[in-house]
Amino acid sequence: MATIVAPPSPLVEVSKLRHFYGSGADASHLVLDDVNLTLVDGEIVGLLGRSGSGKSTLLRSIAGLIRPTEGNVRLVASEAAPNPSVAMVFQTFALFPWLTVLQNVELGLEAQKVPPEERRTRALAAIDLIGLDGFESAYPKELSGGMRQRVGLARALVVNPSVLLMDEPFSALDVLTAETLRSDLLDLWSEGRMPIRSILIVTHNIEEAVLMCDRILVFSSNPGRVVAEIKVNLPQPRDRLDPPFRALVDDIYARMTARAPATPARDGLFPGTGIAMVLPRVSTNALAGLIEEVDAAPFSGKAGMADLADSLQLEADELFPIAETLQLLRFAELRGAEIILTVTGRRYAEAEVDQRKSMVASALLTHVPLAQHIRRILDERASHTAPARRFRDELEDHMSPDYAEETLRTVTQWGRYAEIFTYDEDDDLFSLDDPT
Repeated sequence: MATIVAPPSPLVEVSKLRHFYGSGADASHLVLDDVNLTLVDGEIVGLLGRSGSGKSTLLRSIAGLIRPTEGNVRLVASEAAPNPSVAMVFQTFALFPWLTVLQNVELGLEAQKVPPEERRTRALAAIDLIGLDGFESAYPKELSGGMRQRVGLARALVVNPSVLLMDEPFSALDVLTAETLRSDLLDLWSEGRMPIRSILIVTHNIEEAVLMCDRILVFSSNPGRVVAEIKVNLPQPRDRLDPPFRALVDDIYARMTARAPATPARDGLFPGTGIAMVLPRVSTNALAGLIEEVDAAPFSGKAGMADLADSLQLEADELFPIAETLQLLRFAELRGAEIILTVTGRRYAEAEVDQRKSMVASALLTHVPLAQHIRRILDERASHTAPARRFRDELEDHMSPDYAEETLRTVTQWGRYAEIFTYDEDDDLFSLDDPT
């Protein structure tokens, strides 16, 4: 007779969640739209996407730190977790510098009115569990970054949560420390030594997501939506060099660089059209550096995004804006999980400084509407000057003031490098060097 296996119990249910930033009449920036998520017993789930896709907002909504504009977040009681609760590990450690390790770990228990003796016993057990036995009386300033994050983990575990929420917990650490802490956490999880039933982790690191997670939710940006759900069926422990691991990483890179044809104006890195296209803070030095890296051996003009990220020690969230800006300027093409330099991109790699400036100028005036617009206004005016405020106001008709400021700063840096206009920060004024 076949054995019927009951499905795992749900722990968290998120339904139709939407969230706007701002309040009242100013609540106009939609950061999350129609997000649905069920977190079940016994799984690690990763939230993967670019900055601004609302992943941390979703995590804070589940933690009760943010009240979403619309939708519901529900902690589900079950036999495995009759009194469901959540605890959170933050990116920036969030320790009180005037408290010892022991006192920091006891904070949550103190808030729950746990008696001092029990509080101390449980805190010491949590500190021992995460490998900081002997540092109970140390202050945060005496600890390395990895040790401080272990204190944050102990503080979350000591309250015996059913769900552990982690907001980029390894991103503030160096590569080796992050790898050690990640491995230790997975060991504790696989050995069943932690009280938690499930982990929900926000990350920008695709390899980290594949290393840790049973399921990965990929978020789009502007606004944040779940655009893909990926089951990771690789056995633990996982090896970054295994072909199935590399294939899954490449597949996720391809998904995250793809644009949905039905909504081209809102997907990808550059939402908006015309001068309302949002531009990322990518420097011309970063653009040149990526072109040179892809042009040189061993890539010779064509590189897998995962290989490039490894070579440059960049996370996906850092690599994508540079690569997609090169695509915008027609110096490269993104095809699936690969970036391929165009003929123009390879010519740029071999060009001298003045030639490079000329090539960027041509690309800006052909493919970046805001750069075209600023230059046209300067050419048409007898004074060949225009206040930057004029362009900020135009951008703010289409985007938030923060995005408008970032977009204008970006195009200003690009335009000054290419010498298609100049900018005086003291007067906040654009002008032409040679108005002829």
